[in-house]
This record gives sequence, structure tokens and C-alpha cells, in this order.
Amino acid sequence: MDQLCIVSTGGTIDKIYFDDKSDYQIGEPQIGGMLRELGVSFPFTVIPILRKDSLHISDDDRELIRATIAAQPARHVLVTHGTDTMVETARVLASLKDKTIVLTGALSPARFRGSDAEFNIGTAVGAVQSLPPGVYIAMNGRIWDPARVRKNVEANRFESIG
Repeated sequence: MDQLCIVSTGGTIDKIYFDDKSDYQIGEPQIGGMLRELGVSFPFTVIPILRKDSLHISDDDRELIRATIAAQPARHVLVTHGTDTMVETARVLASLKDKTIVLTGALSPARFRGSDAEFNIGTAVGAVQSLPPGVYIAMNGRIWDPARVRKNVEANRFESIG
């Protein structure tokens, strides 16, 4: 892998909660700092294009994500994204045929102790380096085909469909 392009769209992974009585805000992308702290041995760039909960990502936003990735010279792309509509965005990105694109996120904010963010990012980094061109989702310790996965909101995890 020459260079990893990371596209940040917001989602729970970047949420900041101030106290139990307040709402959240989507903060700065956490992934760059996490990768630097972990001492990864590959170059990466982080392109923050949205700061939205995925429930608020529109079709126009998905086109912006697709166009941003298409414009990058990198063949390996990791997208941090909210989990609720990650599958829909992955399906839009399927039109990009010459890149390996892996979407990941977290079910609890990266700032929280015990968050799944670091584990999901590690899974996604391994996947983006080893999989053939295509679009994938890395969540819950697995690599998913976006056409065959859904988020089970009640169980708070991803699961196979069909």
C-alpha cells in the first residue's frame, strides 16, 4: 500500500458528549491521531468532508463522498462513517471500480473508554491493504459485503442478510 486516503464523514466515532443533559457535536476526525499514536508504518492523509450523524447524510452528501474518493489518486481508501446509513453509502461507492474502499465506524465514540473504534479501524486498515478492488464494510470484527449486510439497531451490531 503506497498511501492510505482516509475520508472522514462524521458519525459516532467522532462524537463529543459534554454531559448527560446535553446533546452531542461531531468533533474533529479521531482517526489520524489514533493512527499516529499507534505508530503505523504507512503514509496516510485524512480528508474531512462532512461532520454529520449518518442519519443526516443526504444523497447529495453521498455523491460528494463518491466524487471526493474518485478524485484521489490513492487506490486504497478508508472511510469513517456513521453506522446507521453506512450500507447505503457503500452501495453508492460501488460504482468506483479501480479502488479498494473500506467503510468503518464505531458504535460508541472513539473518545470513550471501551469504544470499538480502535478495533474497527484496525480491522479496516488490514482489510484495505489485503482485499481486491471493491467496496467493503469493516465492523464487529468482520469484513462485510455491503449487498449482504445490515445494521441490527436493536442488537447494535451488523449482521448478514439474505
